Amino acid sequence: DVTGPDALALMQWVSSSDLDVEPGRAVYTTWLNKRGGIEADLTVTRMDKQTFRVTSGAATRRREIFWLRKQICAQGYDVQLKDVTEDEAVIGVMGPRARKILQALSADDWDAFAFSTAQNVTIAGLPATATRLSFVGELGWEIHAENDAMPEIYAAVLEAGAKPFGMYALNSLRIEKGYRAWKGDLSTDYSMLEGGLERFVKFDKPEAFTGKAALLSEKQQGSKKRFVTLRVDAGACDAPYMSTLWHNGEIVGETTSGAWGYRVNASLALGMLRSDLSAAGTEVEVEIYGERRRAIVQTDEPSWDPQNERLRA
Repeated sequence: DVTGPDALALMQWVSSSDLDVEPGRAVYTTWLNKRGGIEADLTVTRMDKQTFRVTSGAATRRREIFWLRKQICAQGYDVQLKDVTEDEAVIGVMGPRARKILQALSADDWDAFAFSTAQNVTIAGLPATATRLSFVGELGWEIHAENDAMPEIYAAVLEAGAKPFGMYALNSLRIEKGYRAWKGDLSTDYSMLEGGLERFVKFDKPEAFTGKAALLSEKQQGSKKRFVTLRVDAGACDAPYMSTLWHNGEIVGETTSGAWGYRVNASLALGMLRSDLSAAGTEVEVEIYGERRRAIVQTDEPSWDPQNERLRA
């Protein structure tokens, strides 16, 4: 939790997106370094005028806190940081039946729950905060509750018909949507423009933000690499992280993640490819454990639900 008179100023300085939003809005954003490289990707929810909740990956929260403290010291912001990770638990309730399951356990109106917003709710008679976001490309919510309450909420959700799913399933689902994951598809090695995430860069917001000058320069000169989705003739194995991409005998890029997509019935890989080869339909080769396999560059739209109709249902 980030609170204080300069909370908004800090959030605007570190974030590529515009955080000057109404309370209750949840915003996906990235934090950049001066070169425009990606230091973090996360969700920031504006709780009130001077309070923001930053939700990062479980493995990177200390890194994100360090990054914020570094900016506070450098710029002299009047804010307070409080790590509340150990105070709450979080579960993701995601899938086509998510609304039906949650509505059965709650008197709140889940039909009126707008995408990318957060609300205080009651689930199985217990208080919680729900944020309508989903990393799997389906209707869904992240449910936050105090540690003591979560076992009962979790049990109630399962009893209502939900089934647990694991990280391999999550990885497959997010790759079908072209969702990037930290330290693979997103890292300090790649800029926002190379990562195909310019829609999350608000160049026109009134406040300056870290990395803006570098991104504007790159935008003018053009990016040397572009993020792509590849449909791979993978054979026995899907493409692992950092598989080499080849074209006409030259190394032209690398994969950043890969998995079988069960909804689209194809092996997919995300990766960084030389810009002149990034057009849809371009044929390249992916080196998978020493064997080069044919791959086709897909369109800029995700392989699954390109119009986000299921996500926003």
